[in-house]
Amino acid sequence: MKAAVYETFQGPVEIRSVDDPQPQKDGVVLRVAATGVCRSDWHGWMGHDHDISLPHVPGHEISGVVEAVGAAIRNFHEGDRVTLPFAGGCGKCEQCASGNQQICDFQFQPGFTHWGSYAEYVAIGYADINLVALPDEIDFVTAASLGCRFATSFRAVVAQGGVAPGQWVAVHGCGGVGLSAVMIASAFDARVIAVDISDDALALAESVGAAELINAKSVSSVVEAIRDLSDGGVHLSIDALGTNETCYNSIANLRKRGRHVQVGLMAGDNYHPAIPMELVIANELEIVGSHGMQAYEYDRMLQMIADDKLQPQKLVSQTVDLERAALALGNPAELQVAGITVIDRFRVANGIP
Repeated sequence: MKAAVYETFQGPVEIRSVDDPQPQKDGVVLRVAATGVCRSDWHGWMGHDHDISLPHVPGHEISGVVEAVGAAIRNFHEGDRVTLPFAGGCGKCEQCASGNQQICDFQFQPGFTHWGSYAEYVAIGYADINLVALPDEIDFVTAASLGCRFATSFRAVVAQGGVAPGQWVAVHGCGGVGLSAVMIASAFDARVIAVDISDDALALAESVGAAELINAKSVSSVVEAIRDLSDGGVHLSIDALGTNETCYNSIANLRKRGRHVQVGLMAGDNYHPAIPMELVIANELEIVGSHGMQAYEYDRMLQMIADDKLQPQKLVSQTVDLERAALALGNPAELQVAGITVIDRFRVANGIP
């Protein structure tokens, strides 16, 4: 099969012919129909993720068709259309037993713990508990946009954030995760304030439900601007970017007993952000992490998509081929658009067999 491979962190990414994967006893092999281009892929290439062994194939937002099944698989068959969370559970550890496969002690993460989906085929472990059957009305490109950013945002806003109608919600960063959070919070009748430094991203945020927009470059204080708009602070705030500044602002802009949900990955110089702990104590604020969503929790989200209450396809701004995505891995600005980029073409023009 053809795959995008890198042998050193921050090194060249090449399209190569590599061996087709084979299913493990409890796994399947998917023919990849589409896969998202996510900032987490760049973090992996940079060497920020310690689960990656080299050489490596990135890619973790996957939709496709079951090509082969392991001997122990019972719930899926060849030809099934499927997607899956980016973080899968083993089904046996303490976390999985409590229903929290998204923080499994032995996580399976294609594109991180194992080779990923910047390839024609990808092997998926623990498949019976991690695959999600894809409804016919959801196409592969839309499904690929769900696996990390949209599903992660759904759990962050709904389960971890506890969003409720009429609440003020701030979303810091309007990339794929943030735009998803804007759409989801709006679908639950919250009043959303979107924050970014790109007017294009903010325009897209407004088109998917943001009630108020703040360009962080145009105000002297993001926190004060949000407090002014929300009559003293928001009920729920999402850091969808993951920088020292956005994390601080997301906590500081809360009203009393508000909740901050950290979704954006903190990496590099942002590993240990300063937190306004005096506000956390005085105002009884909550700080909550959010990491993916369990496969068994997809039903509610998929039903809302089928009912047209959520429209993640509106967030997909462009589709590209595998070769272009591979060349751009070390330069995310190469594919920079407001919204989500998805790979949906896996043939290359350089004659690789």
